[in-house]
Amino acid sequence: MRMEVSGTDEWGSEAYRKLFEDIMSDIGKSSLIDTAVLVLRAEIPFFVFSVKLRAEPSSRTVSDVASLRQEGSTVHLSITDEKYAPEILAQLWKRYGRGSVVQQTRFDLDAENAEREEVGSLVVSSGDEFMQEIIGAVWRIMPEGIKARHSFSNGDTMTIMATEEIIQPYMMEEALKIHRALLEREASDV
Repeated sequence: MRMEVSGTDEWGSEAYRKLFEDIMSDIGKSSLIDTAVLVLRAEIPFFVFSVKLRAEPSSRTVSDVASLRQEGSTVHLSITDEKYAPEILAQLWKRYGRGSVVQQTRFDLDAENAEREEVGSLVVSSGDEFMQEIIGAVWRIMPEGIKARHSFSNGDTMTIMATEEIIQPYMMEEALKIHRALLEREASDV
């Protein structure tokens, strides 16, 4: 993840760089972020956090995060990405009922009276949820008391700007300019 941080306080800029990196790492999203641009002007106060992802997030299905095998009327699942295990189990219970889902181990499940294609097509994560996680993390990074916020989101790029007072037109213009510049970059451009 590349980061561009600009601010009037060198110590504050470095602290926000570290905080941003740590939180994105904690939620498991740092490897999915291509570039982050942080503009920090505490004296105004005015903050812009803009993020470009390596790829536009898309929905994840059971077949994306588990190996599936059909034996008779039973589908055997072996979960390959453990973070989706709770949602896979919830979707199987919702679709087939608790009585038809047998959990052999933490990551091995059987869905009785099921078809492989149908089980594989169950959505366990939407691209919107992914974006909401990153937006939520950015909101947690911003200073407390900064309540006037606005966000822009287009495909693989999102920008959140915030201030303590009324959002001024120049603030919106600067945030939108940063957003558009990042939006126009190709992933991994310098």
